[in-house]
Amino acid sequence: MYFKIALNNVRKSFKDYSIYFLTLTLGVCIFYAFNSIGDQKAFLELGKRQAEYINILQRLISGISVFISCVLGGLILYANNFLVKKRKKELGIYMTLGMGKNKISKILTYETALVGIISLVVGLGVGIIVSQGISAFASKLFEVSLSNYKFLLSTDAILKTVLYFGIIFILVMLFNTFVISKYKLIDMLTAAKKNEDIKIKNPILTAIIFFISLGLLGVAYKLVIKVGLNPTDRMFLVSIVLGILGTLLLFFSLAGFVLYVLQRNKNVYLKGLNIFVLRQMNSKINTNFLSMTVICLMLFLTISTLATGLSFKNALEKGLENTTPFDASATYYIDEDSKIKTAEESIKELGFKFNPEDKIVSYNEYKLEKTNLESLLNKNAEGKNIKDIVEAMTYKGTNAISISSYNDIRALSGEKSVSLANNEVLISSNLGEVENTLKNILKNNEKIEIDGKEYKIANNALIGEGKVIKEAFESTGMTNNFFTLIVPDNIVSNLKPIANKININFPKNSNEEERVQKLFNEYRDGVVDSSKYGFVNGYTKARIYEDNNGMTNIVLFIGIYLGVIFLISSTAVLALQQLSEASDSIDRYKSLRRIGVSQKMINKSIFTQVSIYFGLPLVVALVHSVVAIKVVNGFLTMFNRPDIGVSSLVTALIMVIVYGGYFYATYTGYKSTVKNALKQK
Repeated sequence: MYFKIALNNVRKSFKDYSIYFLTLTLGVCIFYAFNSIGDQKAFLELGKRQAEYINILQRLISGISVFISCVLGGLILYANNFLVKKRKKELGIYMTLGMGKNKISKILTYETALVGIISLVVGLGVGIIVSQGISAFASKLFEVSLSNYKFLLSTDAILKTVLYFGIIFILVMLFNTFVISKYKLIDMLTAAKKNEDIKIKNPILTAIIFFISLGLLGVAYKLVIKVGLNPTDRMFLVSIVLGILGTLLLFFSLAGFVLYVLQRNKNVYLKGLNIFVLRQMNSKINTNFLSMTVICLMLFLTISTLATGLSFKNALEKGLENTTPFDASATYYIDEDSKIKTAEESIKELGFKFNPEDKIVSYNEYKLEKTNLESLLNKNAEGKNIKDIVEAMTYKGTNAISISSYNDIRALSGEKSVSLANNEVLISSNLGEVENTLKNILKNNEKIEIDGKEYKIANNALIGEGKVIKEAFESTGMTNNFFTLIVPDNIVSNLKPIANKININFPKNSNEEERVQKLFNEYRDGVVDSSKYGFVNGYTKARIYEDNNGMTNIVLFIGIYLGVIFLISSTAVLALQQLSEASDSIDRYKSLRRIGVSQKMINKSIFTQVSIYFGLPLVVALVHSVVAIKVVNGFLTMFNRPDIGVSSLVTALIMVIVYGGYFYATYTGYKSTVKNALKQK
């Protein structure tokens, strides 16, 4: 009998609470789809290096899925609480008919089990289809051929999904049993007539808390912009704490503060049904300020991870074109006590022979200890955090290479040589954050002192008016040339080099890349005795691209996984809150109709209320995201100047589809609930 009652209740709930079922289904779908990545047929025939990145991605997703399950579990419990509250009167009627709380809990347990099974079955079915699309997308990112593509089920992902969501639904059952045991009959029968108690009644206190929240957010923004994306800095963690606290206090005080302000503006307060809408909002403040804070932070993470995840990948990929000019590069760290002074000598001592067709350039890097570069940079500084950058650029002196070495590097790239007089130098840097500072130096015709002698900066005459040399001198995949002086040979002829570097271009259609990378790996893995042969740290362009591709794809997948889950979860809670409130507010809407308010005005008030509920957390999240994206973009300038245009459009499209879709479904559901209730006599 109880199972039959539960089955009938679930059938009715599918229409009234389709958003709840949809959210559970989407959660299962996304959870399975991402956890099945490593088992897809397309990845079973990868090369060793690519397979390593797939394994890393699979392990990360597996670990993050534990966190995701906690998020989904908490939000499902939260959403379930709204559904139970909505049914208080129905459950109260069960009690008046003589049904005990244990029997009611039994019905809810059956309902939860049915909902769980249906959600799992449908979600897994959709997830299996979605996983094939994700597999194709991932194959393209990892440059894997789809010629051997086969439809594949991941039994491990299915079992993991069933296990995790099974635990969530068991917790929901226990939660329902606990909640029912605490309810009183009188509360259940009169639940719909009760508003939340308003904790803040003093308008002055409300205003104070509101402005404190703005102050906390302002300080948080200032701190994080100052320290940048540096989790090791204590101020970075402080900014996060202040941001969360500021957001919490903002939503805690916002409704009361806005109500107080609008009450003083009678033209707005008394217009249409504004009084009703504002009171509706204010009546739920105890519940909503907590949920809106969580939702806002989740939306913030969604927008930030999606936008910066895509721009991170794009920035790195575009940056590789400028930071890998040669097929291979290596650095030999010179030991004064060693007889070996260059990378080529070390490699030859091992018995390794380069292909006669390989084009190789070897050059030395020096440190100039006595220059006025630091004061010159500070004098012409432009940009934030420039002082910290200047300290890094001038640490233990100024990096320098000779003009002959520079011309050798240019020749390897197919460029013409540059002539430099004995009293001239050139400045170079591929760090975007100092570009304007260096341009100011060129604009002001500054001179550089080296060992007490002044040298003219010849960039304007030899390179172009106001142009800084931004080309990379080696293939590293990173913008590691913070600042390098190109000087006449005589300046460094008597100096001891700090490092020797080689650049190599291989002949086409050769296996040199594999041979050379294997050699570099032997140095790095300790196969080569560094005490005897020294240490050569090198990478081939192909390896750099491969590593970059693997790393950026991992970041992108994790960002999408977290972003989509957070977006679905947060919008679902907003929707359920509003649909629950629609049922709670039926008597109030009936009162409006009795005093002559038209259906059109009621619909308008519903639209306004739903818009405010969906709009407030989104607006605050967008403000947070603007700051976060600015900070992340500052970090990405190390690799390349980021362009978030495309990623922002993709993020906006996802937000419009998911957030806009939930908003529309909530508005139509709310309006339908009220309209149907008003038709009843």
